[in-house]
Amino acid sequence: MASPYSARVVAASLLVVLAIVGVARAEDSSSLGQAGGGGNPKQLKSLSLEQLGNVEVVTETKEPTEVWNTPAAIFVLTQEDIRRSGVTNVPDALRLVPGVNVARVSGDRNWVVAIRGLGDQYSKYVLVLIDGRSVYTPLFGGVFWTIDNVMLEDIDRIEVIRGPGGTIWGTDAVNGIINIITKEAKDSQGVLASAGGGRVDEGTEDLRYGSRSHGFAFRVNAFGFVRGAEYHQDGQPNYDWSRVGQVGFRGDRVSGRDSVTVQGDAYIGHLGDAQTLSTFTPPATFVSYKSTDVYGGNLLGRWRRDLPADSDLYLQAFWAHDFRTGPNFQETRDTFDLDFLHRTPPTRWQQFTYGVGARWSPSTTRQTIPTDNFVPAAETESIYSGFLQEELRLVPDRLSLTLGSKLEHNSYTGFEYEPNGRLLFTPREDQSLWASIARAVRIPDRVDENIDVDVYVTGPIWGAIFGNTHLNAERLVAYEGGYRGLWGKRVYVSASGFHNVYDDLIAQGAPFLGTAASPPFAPGTLLIGFQYRNGIRGTTDGFEVAPEWQATSWWRFKAAYSYLHVNLEDVPGFNYPLTLTTLHGSSPNSQVVARSLIDLPGHLEFDQVFRYIGALPAQGVEAYETADVRFGRPLSPGLDLSVVGQNLLQPHHEEFGISPGPNVGIKRGVYAKLVWTSK
Repeated sequence: MASPYSARVVAASLLVVLAIVGVARAEDSSSLGQAGGGGNPKQLKSLSLEQLGNVEVVTETKEPTEVWNTPAAIFVLTQEDIRRSGVTNVPDALRLVPGVNVARVSGDRNWVVAIRGLGDQYSKYVLVLIDGRSVYTPLFGGVFWTIDNVMLEDIDRIEVIRGPGGTIWGTDAVNGIINIITKEAKDSQGVLASAGGGRVDEGTEDLRYGSRSHGFAFRVNAFGFVRGAEYHQDGQPNYDWSRVGQVGFRGDRVSGRDSVTVQGDAYIGHLGDAQTLSTFTPPATFVSYKSTDVYGGNLLGRWRRDLPADSDLYLQAFWAHDFRTGPNFQETRDTFDLDFLHRTPPTRWQQFTYGVGARWSPSTTRQTIPTDNFVPAAETESIYSGFLQEELRLVPDRLSLTLGSKLEHNSYTGFEYEPNGRLLFTPREDQSLWASIARAVRIPDRVDENIDVDVYVTGPIWGAIFGNTHLNAERLVAYEGGYRGLWGKRVYVSASGFHNVYDDLIAQGAPFLGTAASPPFAPGTLLIGFQYRNGIRGTTDGFEVAPEWQATSWWRFKAAYSYLHVNLEDVPGFNYPLTLTTLHGSSPNSQVVARSLIDLPGHLEFDQVFRYIGALPAQGVEAYETADVRFGRPLSPGLDLSVVGQNLLQPHHEEFGISPGPNVGIKRGVYAKLVWTSK
C-alpha cells in the first residue's frame, strides 16, 4: 500500500496541476507567450505552445496530419524533451508520456513499457515501431528493448498513441503504439560526437557524420553503451549488466514528386541474465547466470510519390535478421515486410484511403538445455492484410467522421478484422474534441503455442508447461474520447478517457496431473501440467490529463496525471487465478509526472523531473516517488556539458518483480555527458 507520504505527494501534485490551469484560465487574455516576461531573454528551444497542435504526426494514419486533426490520444515527445530530460535510452524517455507505465526490472536487460495497463516485461499489448518498422517479435509477442536501440541524438520525435491502432497497423496494436521517428539525413549534417558515464550508466559513446551530394543526403553513425548492475541484496550476483554496440546509416533523396529513404542498422550485444533451469540428469533445478548473446541487423526502403490534388502513394519494405542464444534456448529469425498505401484525391466532402500488406517471419529454435524446447523447432509466421478507410467531412474543417477496417489473415488464428470509427470536432483552430470506437486483436506467439518446458520440483515430481495450438486471438473493443486545446497563450491542455473491454486474454490454465514412464523421465514420474488457454475477460477504465504552462519566456512547466482501474475476471469454467492476479496487480492505479524546465542566466539549463508511481501488489513493489535533476551548459561553441542526478529521493527503489528473485533495486546515480558538434 502507498504510504501517507505518498498520498500527500499525489494530492499536492494534483493541486499544483489544478492551480496552474486555474491561473492560466484567469489570465487567458494575456499575450506573454514565448516573447514576453523578464529575466533571461534566452528562449526555450522546445516548441511554443501555439506550435504543439500544429505538429504533423504520421502514426495514426501513416500520412502527415496535424495533431489538432488527429482523433486519437496522441502525445509527441520531441528531441528537445529527450535532451533536456537527461535520459540515456528510449524506455526512460517514455516515462514522460501520460498513460505510459515504464519500469526498469533489472539494469537494461528487462523493461516494462505498458500503455493503459496489462503491464509485463515484453510490452505484449503495445506495438513499437522505429520509422514505421515494427520491432515486434513473434517469439514471445513483444519487444527486446535492449537490442532495439536508436541513437538518442538522431531521434526527431517519438509519437505515442494511447489506445488501439489496429485499423491502420493491424494485429498487436492493442493498447497503443510507440513510433520512434528519426531525423531526416538533411537534418543531421556534419559531425557529432558524445561521451558520457556515471555510477550506473558506466559508459555511452555516440559518433555520427552526415553530408549531402547532388540532392542526396546521408548520415552514418556508431554508438554503444556499458551499463552496470543495479542494487542486489546480499548473496545475489550482479548479473544485470549490458554491453551493446550498433552501427547504422540513413540516406534520403527528394526529386520532384518522389521522396526515397534507405536506412539500416547492425548490432551486437552481451546481456547479463538470470534463468531458473532444470536438468534431467541428475534431476535438479538451479539458477543460471550465463549471459545472453545477440546480434542482427535490418534494412528498410521507403518511397512516397505526391500525386495531384493532395493524394499520394506510399510503399515501404524492410528485412530484419535477429539471432539470440541464451542459457535456455537459441533462436534465429528473419522478417520480411511489405506495406503499400494509396490516398486518393479528396473532394470537399470525403477522402478514401486503401492499402495492402504482407509479412513473413520464419524462425528456427535450438535447445541449449534439454528441459526447454519449442515444438516444432521451426515455424513461419505470416500475415496478409488489406486496409480500407473513408473520411467523411460532414462539416468541412469542423466535423469529420472516419470509418475503416483492417482485414487480415494470419498463420495463428486465421481471419481477423479490426474496424474503427472516429469522430472529430474542431470548433476553433486551436481546439479539438474527438471520440472513437475501435476493435483490436493480439494474436498468439510462439511461447503461447509451441513452448514445452519441464521444471523439476522434488523427488519424482516434475512440472511441465505446454503451448496450445488452438488459441483464439485476444480481443479488445475500446471506447475513447478526448480534448486538446490552447487556452490563451500560456497553457496547452490535452485530456482523454477510455473504457476498454477485453475478451479471450491468454492465461496459464489450472494444473492437471499425469504420469511419465519414458525417458528422459524416470519410471513413475508424476507430472503436474499447465497449458495456456483463453481464460480471462473484463474491463479497464481510466483517464489521462496533461497540461503545459509557459510561465515566462524562460520557464516552462509540464505535468501529467494518469488513472487506471482494472476489473478482469476468469471466464466461466476457467478458475486458475495466477494470470488474473498478475494482470490486476502489475500496473499502477495512479501516476504523476511533473517537469520544470528553466533557462538561467549564463546559458545554464536547470531541469527537474518528479515522478510518483502507484504500488504493484502482484510484483511485490510498493508505491514510490523519485526525482531527476539536470544541469546543462555550453562550454564553447559546439561543445555542451550536462550533469544529471538520477533517482535522487532514495538510495535505491524497486520498480517491478523478477524471477528468480528477490527484486532488484534501481540505484541512485549521477551521469555526466559531453556533446561536440561541428557543421
